[in-house]
Parts: sequence; C-alpha cells; structure tokens
Amino acid sequence: MLPMHQTPDTLDELAASSTGGAAYGTEAQPAAALTVLNVAYPLAPVGPDAVGGAEQVLSMLDRELVRAGHRSIVIGCRGSSASGTLVEIPAENGVLDEAAKSRAQQAHRKAIAAARARWPIDVVHLHGIDFHAYLPDDGPTLVSLHLPLDWYPAEALRPTRDDLWLHAVSPTQQQTAPTAPPGARLVAPIPNGVDIEALSLVQPKRDFALVLSRVCPEKGIHLALDAAKQAGVPLVIGGKVYPYETHTRYFRDEVQSRLDARRRFLGPLGFNAKRRFLNAARCLVIPSLAAETSSLVAMEALACGTPVVAFPNGALADVIEHGRTGFLVNTVDEMAQAILAAPSLDAEACRVEARRRFSLERMISSYMAAYQALAQLGTDCRRFAAAP
Repeated sequence: MLPMHQTPDTLDELAASSTGGAAYGTEAQPAAALTVLNVAYPLAPVGPDAVGGAEQVLSMLDRELVRAGHRSIVIGCRGSSASGTLVEIPAENGVLDEAAKSRAQQAHRKAIAAARARWPIDVVHLHGIDFHAYLPDDGPTLVSLHLPLDWYPAEALRPTRDDLWLHAVSPTQQQTAPTAPPGARLVAPIPNGVDIEALSLVQPKRDFALVLSRVCPEKGIHLALDAAKQAGVPLVIGGKVYPYETHTRYFRDEVQSRLDARRRFLGPLGFNAKRRFLNAARCLVIPSLAAETSSLVAMEALACGTPVVAFPNGALADVIEHGRTGFLVNTVDEMAQAILAAPSLDAEACRVEARRRFSLERMISSYMAAYQALAQLGTDCRRFAAAP
C-alpha cells in the first residue's frame, strides 16, 4: 500500500470563489469541486520549505486547492509535505545518476497509476522536467514547463492529445516556443506569482547581499562571490547542493574555495528563514547563466522591498526594472557596482511593483481556470464515449 498522509477531507465543500480565465475562453462561473493530482519532480521534495521554484509553485497550488474546497493529491519523494493527501515515493539518498532517475521515474509511474485507480482524478498536473517519463496515456493532463524549453526533449513538447496541455510560466518563456525546440505546442502561459502577504516582515535592512539558489554550474554562484568580494560587501548564500556529480564538483571547486568569514554558505533555508534574510538584505543577487523562465526568488525579493541585481538572462530582464527595482548587469565588475548602489533604490517601489505584477491570487486563478477547463474537457469526452 502506498503511504498516505491525509488531512481532513474537503471534497464536499464547494470552491470558495468563482474562477475565470480569459486565456482559456471561460466565463466566470461557480467552480465545481475537483480532484487534482499534482506530480512533483521525483528527485526533489516538495513543500513550503522547498528550494526549487517548481516545488514551491506545486506547494502553493496544493494549499490553495484545499482552501478552495477541492481535493488535492500530491505525489512526491519522501521528505515532502502537503496540505492535501501526500502519496510518497522512496527518496534517492545516494548520487543522483541515471540509475537513480530511472528508479524514481518507475516509482512515479506506479504511484500515478495507483492514485488514478483509487481516486476519481479530474486533472493530472505534472511539474518535472522528466514528465514525459511518467506521462499518463490518457485523461486531462496539464504540464507546467518550469525550465527552459530547450532543456526538454523536443518530442515531449509536441502533444498529440487534445486533453494534454503544456504551458510556459512567463510570456518571455512562451516567446521561445517557435524556435526552442522546433514545433513546440503550448497553450497560453500561466505567469508565476508569490504570496506577498506571507513574505511581509517589518525588519531593518542590514549590510549584506544575498543569493538564494540551487547550487549548480548554470546558477553562476561563483560570480556573485567574486562580485561581492570586489565590492567589499558580505554575501550570504542559501541553497541546496543536490547530489548530482556535476553539482557537488561545482560546489567543491568553484564555490567552497571562495568562501571566507564574509562570504558564507548556509545551506537550504526554510520559508521563515528565507523571509527574514530577504527582508534584511541590501539586495538579492541572481548571477544565473541560464535563461531563467520566471525567477520566483526575484519576485519574492521585490515583495520584501529588496532590489535585485542580476544578469539579464531569460525572464529576469522582464521581472526587474533597471534602475528602479534593481539593476541588470553584464559583467562581474558591473555586478559589484550594482551591489554597492542597491541601497539607493526605493524599497516601497519594489513592493508596489510586486503587488501590481506578481500576485499569488492571479496565478492561482489562472491555474484554477485551466483545471476547470480540462476537467470539463474530460467530462465531455466521457459523455461522448458513453452515448449510444
């Protein structure tokens, strides 16, 4: 039997509010209670204290589904937590190599099949970069593409079913669909949002810069360390080194060798610690070398009144307004200068922009609209199949 962690059942409650969604062609109407199966990336635990953006989005959806009276079921590895029902697969505790990935994907396939057999699932929602390895053969399915499109197998982005919807998490990411990879078929994007009220904390600023990130080569943390040292500003790094061989080698060779009394690595930070550091920092530094699809952490920093210093890769150039809510830089020298200049920016302007553009409510409303539309599609298909 699959291990279950069950919160009180809320299936008989109706959704607390109506859902709309012009992007999906639906008018606002009372929402029927749904059963949604959210499936996390199998090698990273999900929950409010998760490090990765995909895991955090899933956790927020799980929480809001339960609050709205829907049944939320989450499949994640051991160490995950959920507001609804958690179906655990074993955690891979050793090196995350191809064998570990294969075992975890097989466990996901079994868990998804078991969940669909046990509950009347209306929508399956997949979040992992390897979603194609455990994609159900049928049934309404939503796939959130949290990572750059060219990181996915090309065939995985060419759905052949009408009830399989793939979407980007920002307009910037969506714009890459025609070319990366060729033939990708996506529905309208659902931009990310953050819980602005939960992030609010009255706390004085302190004289340190902050990095919050997974620790891996494409995140460029060594460049933030060089820039902070050049600026003469303390740097605090919060993040997780997942046991992929390339990640551990990068941490050892490029990050650990640069640490000193004024540049410290704290490891993973839970939500409460993250909130304290984000509110206290002079700036958040995002030295990512990858085309960021959204950057939840940049949105969180702005919600805390903390400007962001970043390379203009991917959606970061859209999230940050240069000279008002942060600085977009092209070199380590420019990053060092921006770290020094960050306290000159208005914290309240950052908060106003976060409230205007990155609200959690807007993101949740868009996902609920997509769930309802997909569930209706599934109902129509079943009705057609049952017709004499």
